[in-house]
Amino acid sequence: MDELIPTRTTLLERLKDWRDDSSWRDFFDTYSNLIYGVAIRGGLTKEEAQDVVQETMLTVAKQMPGFKYDRKIGSFKAWLLNTTRWRIADQLRKRGARAISKSSSVDADTGTWPAGKWIDPAGQELNTLWEAEWEKNLLDAATEKVKRRIDPKKYQIFDFCVNKEWKPEKIAELFSIPVAHVYLAKHRVTAMIKEEVEKMEAEIN
Repeated sequence: MDELIPTRTTLLERLKDWRDDSSWRDFFDTYSNLIYGVAIRGGLTKEEAQDVVQETMLTVAKQMPGFKYDRKIGSFKAWLLNTTRWRIADQLRKRGARAISKSSSVDADTGTWPAGKWIDPAGQELNTLWEAEWEKNLLDAATEKVKRRIDPKKYQIFDFCVNKEWKPEKIAELFSIPVAHVYLAKHRVTAMIKEEVEKMEAEIN
């Protein structure tokens, strides 16, 4: 998950077709949350962040017909970051007299930016923020893909165990299953998510 964006090269090719609704939906579902999260944590309002998402997606749509993917030139991940960076800068310029705070820094405990502060879109801080959101977005996207294709009960068991941190005995009692089945479901779903992450990474190499 370094420089290479876990976007399937085949998906980038399919996005050149405006009529391929399923591919565009896949792209939007995967990356809109990343762009929105970076904009929000970078100091924009919800409305401004939504505008950043829309404008970034519009730019991608305009560029894709002639887009040529070449890792030697640069990753799609870096290109998407720069596009998002420009759209964030546009929103900040619209604020008029308000100046971008040069003293903002990420809170080590919460990973968020102080209230009322903005980050410089041209600075290294946005790169750091992008990397943090990228990792989270990749995991979330993989989890959502797995969730859609497995038995809802199995995902619920995984969710209660991993996300809600319930004790296995409590989960077993809730679903009327042996405790061993709780551990098995957790292991299998975790493995599927890990496999999906690896798949997303490998598809760009």
